Amino acid sequence: MISITIPTPDVTIHKQENPELSHIYGFTDFHLITREKGGIFMFYNDKDELLFVGKARKLRPRIKKHFEDNVSVMKPHRDEVTRIEVCIVDDAVDREIYETYLVNKLRAKYNVEKVLYK
Repeated sequence: MISITIPTPDVTIHKQENPELSHIYGFTDFHLITREKGGIFMFYNDKDELLFVGKARKLRPRIKKHFEDNVSVMKPHRDEVTRIEVCIVDDAVDREIYETYLVNKLRAKYNVEKVLYK
């Protein structure tokens, strides 16, 4: 049997109390997320429910796209996100494994692909 452990987040940012101070749905700490490295990211709501898991070669631009893009699966749910956790994972195969594992193990609410449970 293969044993996968959920990585500890390298960066966690929270929605600000005064979201009008930020142009990105209340998040002002995007500068803490690396622009050049790859990894996985997780969106949580205020009840600590996992909403969405994603992976990226370059984390900051990909996460921002979920808040700015019109085709993101998160578009109708952006206001629910209160915490973003980021884990640096350099290897593309490892990112793919972690994403699939987290989506299914933690039952991410809005992931529609890679879902093995129904």
